[in-house]
Amino acid sequence: MQRTSHRYLQVDVFADRPGAGNPLGVVMEADGWDTARMQALAAWTNLSETIFFLTPTTPHASYRIRIFTPRQELPFAGHPSVGAAWVALEAGLTDDADRLVQECAAGLLPVRIDGSGGQRAIRLRAPRARRVDAAALPALLDAVIARLPIAGLAPAVWNNGPSWWLVELEDADAVRRLAPDLPAIAALTQATAAVGLAVFGRTPAGTDHDLAVRAFCPADNIPEDPVTGSVNACIAAALHAADALPGNDRCYTASQGRELGRDGRVALQVDDEGEVWIGGQVQLVIDGRVTW
Repeated sequence: MQRTSHRYLQVDVFADRPGAGNPLGVVMEADGWDTARMQALAAWTNLSETIFFLTPTTPHASYRIRIFTPRQELPFAGHPSVGAAWVALEAGLTDDADRLVQECAAGLLPVRIDGSGGQRAIRLRAPRARRVDAAALPALLDAVIARLPIAGLAPAVWNNGPSWWLVELEDADAVRRLAPDLPAIAALTQATAAVGLAVFGRTPAGTDHDLAVRAFCPADNIPEDPVTGSVNACIAAALHAADALPGNDRCYTASQGRELGRDGRVALQVDDEGEVWIGGQVQLVIDGRVTW
C-alpha cells in the first residue's frame, strides 16, 4: 500500500496536566486504511490504544472511530472514546457540542461537554455492561486470586464491549500494594477471552477519590494500563447492580495510574436509567504528522 501522511495527535486522557492519565494515539482522516494497516500502526505506537477517525456511516453520528490495542481491535474503550470526543471538538469535526454522538463498533454513544478551554471535561455514556459466564478453569482463577485480600463483590467477568475480570480488594491500600502475577493473569484472561483483570478498593473518607483502581493486560503486551475507562464503567455497573456504589447520588471518582506515575481521575455517574457515564479532562501533548 502506498505511504500516506496524516495529522497525528497524542493526548493524555483522564489527566489534569500533560504526563498524567492515559496516553492515546490519534490518526485523523483514516478513510481508505484497512484493518491490517491500522493494526500495524497501533502495534508500532505501542500505546494501550490508538484510534483512527473515519467518515460516519450514519447522519446521527458526529464522528466515527476505530479503536486498536497493540494486538487487537476493540468495539469500545473508555479513554479512547473520551479522548476522541475532545479531539473531534478541537479539530473542528463538529461545532455542535450539545449534540455530540460517537460512532464506534459498539454503536452510537452520546457525549456531554462540561466547561470550556483548559477546564473542558468530557462525559460519555458507556455501552451497558453485563456480567458474563467466564467458564474459567478453577486452577487458573485460583492462581490469580489465591493470595489476594478479596472483599466485597465476588470475582467475575463483566463486558461493555471488552470483557474484564473484576476483583474487589479489602481497601485502596491493598490495591496500591499489589504485586500482580502477570503470567497467571495472562493465562486466565486468554482462557476466558478477557482483555485483562482489574482490582479495586475503597478509600477512607476525606480523600479526593472514592476508589483506587489498577488494570493489568499482559496478554496484550500491556503489563499495567495507566487509566482504563471501560474497566471503571464495568466496576460502576457491577457496584450499582449490587447496590454498593461509593460516593454520593450515584456519582464518585476513581484514581488509577498512580503506580505508573500517571495518576488520573475518572468521574463516574450512574443515571436514572442505570446507564454509566465516564468522564474526565484531556491534555494535548503531540500535534504533528505520521507517514505510514
